[in-house]
Amino acid sequence: QVQLVESGGGLVQAGGSLRLSCAVSGGTVSSYAMGWFRQQPGKEREFVARITSILSRTYYADSVKGRFTISRDNAKNTVYLQMNSLKPDDTAVYYCAAGSGGIYPTDYRSWGQGTQVTVSS
Repeated sequence: QVQLVESGGGLVQAGGSLRLSCAVSGGTVSSYAMGWFRQQPGKEREFVARITSILSRTYYADSVKGRFTISRDNAKNTVYLQMNSLKPDDTAVYYCAAGSGGIYPTDYRSWGQGTQVTVSS
């Protein structure tokens, strides 16, 4: 089974940027649809962005559209989430996932351990 390891989270001021990375092992990143989700305390895990396995088409939640960019580096077997113009509401644990794609957590079979992103006002 494919394994995912996220990194790049941290504390940033509002308006700042972070880039999250998701290193994939046990499989080829280009073989999967990859997604980023986030979860705030007491809330359900929510879709942030995804990239398809074929053609690398990208899709975003309305709340992050225009600010976040998902991308994939096949040579490094890694998926990224570039987050710009961060807001306090973006504070959450961010998870990388691999699967068949979609906007629901059940669309993905493999998950990373998560990385904390905290945006201060």
